[in-house]
Amino acid sequence: MRGMVLSTRTASTPDDAKPAMVVNCVAYNTRDGKRIGDVTLDAISDVLKEPDTFVWVGLHEPDESLLLKLQEEFDLHDLAIEDAQAAHQRTKIEAYGESLFIVVQTAQLVNGHIAFGETHIFLGARYLVTVRHGASLSYAPARRACEHTPDLLALGPSYGLYGVLDFIVDNLLPIVREFKEELQELEQDIFGDTFKRRTVRRLYDMQRDLMTLRLAVAPLQDIISQLVRMHPHLIPDELRAYFRDVYDHVFRVNESISAMREMLSAAININLSLVTFNQNEVMKKLAGWAAMLAAPTLITSWYGMNFHHMPELDKTWAYPAMIALVVGVVAGIYYWLKRSRWL
Repeated sequence: MRGMVLSTRTASTPDDAKPAMVVNCVAYNTRDGKRIGDVTLDAISDVLKEPDTFVWVGLHEPDESLLLKLQEEFDLHDLAIEDAQAAHQRTKIEAYGESLFIVVQTAQLVNGHIAFGETHIFLGARYLVTVRHGASLSYAPARRACEHTPDLLALGPSYGLYGVLDFIVDNLLPIVREFKEELQELEQDIFGDTFKRRTVRRLYDMQRDLMTLRLAVAPLQDIISQLVRMHPHLIPDELRAYFRDVYDHVFRVNESISAMREMLSAAININLSLVTFNQNEVMKKLAGWAAMLAAPTLITSWYGMNFHHMPELDKTWAYPAMIALVVGVVAGIYYWLKRSRWL
């Protein structure tokens, strides 16, 4: 079998001419879980004719002709191929006969913002096909991790599916952790005395990104739950514990996202409340000083009315008395405002 695959590969298109859309196309032996070798797309049907084998294909933003080629090799459903080509699908799992089509949202942190992508997965008894669109890391590390446990890889392509899903979920936690660290850095601005528009804008952007991330992660719980409970013809009982572990990870990510969104909402409300409180304090002080200025203004305005018969004008003590009255009134207002903590 190994010789047949290698000879088929060398007779076809060489590696340097292989389309960039085909990241990997590898055959595995289900007797021992060992990697047989790389194969070309044209050789897939020949590999599947051999017993105890399956093929794992990794694609990145393939065109229509490449997807049609895979449909021919694996007998994939027309609707699944249409979804994989169009992208921008919701997170879902659909059964087409003896195969599954799974759409999973992926995310990466790029320049402080979350960039979203999609991965479309075709799972059959003899094949696993991953199709990446948009922001998504290569699944080469997941493939290598699976190859390091050949006893589990011998159970079939469903273990590769576990490796891919676990890789996707594990890459979500650092995003939430990064946002939490950034929020801690923004606390100085949040509890500052002055209003900073950029701080509130950043908090809003973080909350918006996490809301979008939650909409992508929440349906993933239902998908993993289905894989744990259903599809016995594709998911062996030996692997259900591994999918339950992925479910726990998804649940933890979802809880972390929810907690982080609540923290961001609280941070925005606290920032706005503190700004409003500071503005009220300023207004109270201005009102207090205005009251102190209003008292002498009111008293001295009496002497600007130009009446001839004002009895206090001809008294020698009138002017000092008026000054003393103004000082006393202002001092009284100041004492009252200070006691009321308006100043």
